[in-house]
Amino acid sequence: MNDSSTTPVASLNELMSALSGDGPRTIQLTASVACPHAITLPPGVSLVGTDRDRSVLSFAHGDGVGLTADNRVSDLTVIATPAARAIYAQAGTADMGTLKLGNVAVTGQVSIIARTGTDALDLVVDGLHVAACDARHYSEQPQKYGVNVYQGALTVYNFNSDDASRVTASLRDVSVGAPNAPVLGSGVFVSGFGDEGGQVELDTLTTGAVYSTGMLPAGTANMITGGVFVVYGVHARRVEHLGETVTYGVNDMVLDAWGTVDTWTVRAPVTSYGPSAIGFVNFGTVGEFVAEAAVTTHGLGARGFNQYDGTVESIRFKSIETFGDGSIGIQVSKPVGTVRIDESVTTHGSVGNTLVKGVNVELPAQAFSVQSGGEVDQLAVGGDLVTHGAEVSTYAVEGGRVLAIDVQGSVLAHGEGSDAVRVSDGGATPLTGVRARADAGEALVETGGEVTDRSGFSAT
Repeated sequence: MNDSSTTPVASLNELMSALSGDGPRTIQLTASVACPHAITLPPGVSLVGTDRDRSVLSFAHGDGVGLTADNRVSDLTVIATPAARAIYAQAGTADMGTLKLGNVAVTGQVSIIARTGTDALDLVVDGLHVAACDARHYSEQPQKYGVNVYQGALTVYNFNSDDASRVTASLRDVSVGAPNAPVLGSGVFVSGFGDEGGQVELDTLTTGAVYSTGMLPAGTANMITGGVFVVYGVHARRVEHLGETVTYGVNDMVLDAWGTVDTWTVRAPVTSYGPSAIGFVNFGTVGEFVAEAAVTTHGLGARGFNQYDGTVESIRFKSIETFGDGSIGIQVSKPVGTVRIDESVTTHGSVGNTLVKGVNVELPAQAFSVQSGGEVDQLAVGGDLVTHGAEVSTYAVEGGRVLAIDVQGSVLAHGEGSDAVRVSDGGATPLTGVRARADAGEALVETGGEVTDRSGFSAT
């Protein structure tokens, strides 16, 4: 039943007439409508459907629905071409009020970008599925660590350089793409202007399944994407993934952080299939990260977890398994707190090419690596640390430090010329209670490093 402020529309003419009225109101789409051009919702206007399966608004050419201020779009399907913006924020309003999206399905990008002149925007999303999108051509891209980042199917971006500009957001029940039909670019992308400038306060981000790929050529070193990417200038209080997150291409990080995340919980598998596509890479500051399901990577140089900048106070994985040459299980080169693996970390590769801070380098597929500048307060492993490839070290402390260790299983090197434990280049670690075995190498190699506690250590 419609109240007096709701205008039902069933044709393009009725829709355009309703949009030309004055004052806050609700426009209800009661039938599918094809529109030859983009439309703009004036301030205070809501566009709703009867339900998103029956109420379909399609745009054959260009963008779709432009938002100005205090707009709501709900119970609706919006179809644009994948390379266009299905729903987008228009520039120029100082205070955009609250923009709401609920129970919406789209083809095309959902682009909420605050630009110069917009100082306040509050975004509330509760139920959004992006079926198809190509976000690779948008020019506004974060730049840091020698790389640019493609925008995503859902892009929330404070592109205002003014420190006083704030975007606040709550993003719930967001899903992107489909198995073997990923969106092009990133999946879910949230960014501020930079480490300084306009910021994003992200209260909650919850996702269902997310599938993405950047379609980058092999060997690309200056461009990356993320299945879910919390970029710089973002403070996220809670991130949670209820469906699997999968990437398919070169440099397609599955989960990536340059910003700050208080709690990050992963309840479904994290999987990558492309070269240099890391399961979780952190350049930001994360309080607690928990992955309750497996992290698995399949490409050349596709690592499980990397800590290259910033820190994480506590991180826990169910398991990590990598299948490519150069695909390290866990690598740490900054101080972190507790690293816990409930089951095992297993790698199957040897030495191979991988992307590190915008440079392609050769790395061995170690299970656990601590580099110079890295420090781990405590490493706890419920199962084994295992490598299968040739000429690698399973547990390698090369210039960094581990302060405490507890491996319930064993440290195992199965490959030709591979060592179980290597401590070198000023690195230091205890081997308290560690059982190490190398089938065709050394159980322990010390070259300029220090084993701080050997009690209970056994080498076979």
